[in-house]
Amino acid sequence: QVQLVESGGGSVQTGGSLRLSCAPSEKTYSTYCMGWFRQDPGKEHEGVAAIDTDGNSIYTDSVKGRFTISRDNAKNTLYLQMNNLKPEDTAMYYCAAYKYYSDSGVFGCSLSNGLDLRGQGTLVTVSS
Repeated sequence: QVQLVESGGGSVQTGGSLRLSCAPSEKTYSTYCMGWFRQDPGKEHEGVAAIDTDGNSIYTDSVKGRFTISRDNAKNTLYLQMNNLKPEDTAMYYCAAYKYYSDSGVFGCSLSNGLDLRGQGTLVTVSS
């Protein structure tokens, strides 16, 4: 079964930057909508950003202007560039392959869509 493998997490101070990467264990795997969500212990998971194969991207409000999602379709790799990190960004970050339709059947790449796959996560810690 294909797996999503994340890398790039770490510890930084407020204002620092990190770049997360995600690649499938099988190079032929590809899907329309991929993204990142994060989860802090004791909190619900929060969709961070998603992007479709055409390069259309969406972000949760708290990261707009600071995070940039991108994908290299040739390499089947997904990235999340995180700049101006804040302590509230501290969480486990997960790479995800989203379903391309919502629960109500609406087609599109959305952070609220269900997941087909998720990675094991990579920890991001931002200290003040």
